[in-house]
Amino acid sequence: MYPEIMVIPMREELTRLGIEELRTPDAVDQALTGPGTTMVVVNSICGCAAGRMRPAVRMALEKATHPDHAFTVFAGQDLEATERARGYFTGQPSSSPSIAILRDGQLVYMMPRRDIESREAAAIAAELKAALDKFCARPATV
Repeated sequence: MYPEIMVIPMREELTRLGIEELRTPDAVDQALTGPGTTMVVVNSICGCAAGRMRPAVRMALEKATHPDHAFTVFAGQDLEATERARGYFTGQPSSSPSIAILRDGQLVYMMPRRDIESREAAAIAAELKAALDKFCARPATV
């Protein structure tokens, strides 16, 4: 684990966007079992999180349909919270960084590290925007 002072800017890069940090397993359970759509960003200190994932999340949220809730856990820092969050990503291997979308507590979309580390932020943002628009859009009312 890195000293907290080193990861504060990495945490703030997401919390400034209105994404709420979950730092305990109980907080994860309370947050991820509620109704509606939820985006979970598994943050990391690695370079692909810094240069690709976090900027992509920002770009996608500028233009995409927003989920009802947006949360983040920090891999390698908040170990128990991260492990608990990963438990909601049914059928997916542990991956950081990564981005998940849940609907009513069930995983509907996952972008693992392998889809982040080899692409530029703009391409990641475009895919994430499409996923948010698809899974978080409100049905039209008549």
